[in-house]
Amino acid sequence: MKSKISILVALLLIVSTVAVFATGTKEAAPAGAKFKLGLVTDLGGIDDKSFNQSTWEGVVRFAKSKGLVQGTDYKYLQSSAEADYVPNLSTFADEKLNLIVAPGFLFEKAMGEVADKYPQQKLLVIDTVVQKPNVVSAVFAEHEGSYLVGVAAGLKAKADGKSILGFIGGMQFPLIERFQAGFEQGVKAVFPEARILVDYAGDFGAPDKGQALAQKQYNAGAYIIFHAAGGTGNGMIKEAKERSEKGDIRWAIGVDKDQYSDGMYGTKSAVLTSMMKRVDVAAETVAQMTFDGQFPGGTVMVFSLKNSGVGIPDVNPNLSAAIVATVKDYAQKISAGTLKVSEVPAK
Repeated sequence: MKSKISILVALLLIVSTVAVFATGTKEAAPAGAKFKLGLVTDLGGIDDKSFNQSTWEGVVRFAKSKGLVQGTDYKYLQSSAEADYVPNLSTFADEKLNLIVAPGFLFEKAMGEVADKYPQQKLLVIDTVVQKPNVVSAVFAEHEGSYLVGVAAGLKAKADGKSILGFIGGMQFPLIERFQAGFEQGVKAVFPEARILVDYAGDFGAPDKGQALAQKQYNAGAYIIFHAAGGTGNGMIKEAKERSEKGDIRWAIGVDKDQYSDGMYGTKSAVLTSMMKRVDVAAETVAQMTFDGQFPGGTVMVFSLKNSGVGIPDVNPNLSAAIVATVKDYAQKISAGTLKVSEVPAK
């Protein structure tokens, strides 16, 4: 399975240079007609402070730029279980929306089924690839962005005299392992002696599990923990906040969006930085292309460091200027291709 996905991602990176320019279906929204789009959430809900929420923010940004009305022109349906995917996607397809967005690799099977059932429906799936003519697939170089937060974490820990860091994943799949792989390599690049604890929650929507795993890792000496666990990771941030508020300073690294505000306690934040995966940009970009009659059906769009699809926030109050400068230096090397980041965690 891992080798199959690694080969696929490699092929995607090759075709990405042309994917963005593919025109696919060229029917723009009729003059005077309202463009309509919908988002079906992955597990965790629309306000998961992570993947779903970030994608929705991209939808909202596009919608507001066109004067669309929420609830009428753009809306969402929440999935509480994988069994909800096909019914939710089908509900929007029956409404003949101009574009349906589904964030999350767990949608792969459901998206393929709905794409076949509604061949005229334009669909965007994020974080996986569905090879159908009416589906655009958006994927990310998570390992590259995770390398950068690994560099930041390694430098921060080393400067503060700490040597143990942690990683918490949602479900253990090759996609989530790319976050782990990049983080480990980034840490080791600047702090070879560091030890990295790794745990998987088996869930993307269980903050209580995330907090329990964070307690385990912090109790074992972890100073900084990076999560790639969606809503589950919010429990880790909560644990970092609670400990830091009591004077036991521990750090969290957010994912998908800038989670600095989620770590606030008083005037401070327990979030060191975040690995931003610009799913909002993917949603907004494809929505705009569809609106313009340039829906790139059947193609794959790759978002990497080179095209600002992943990275750290522009503002990082908890990182020193020296650490930010070093992170930027590594980002330039990765973007230029002089530094290659493996997608596979160290064994």
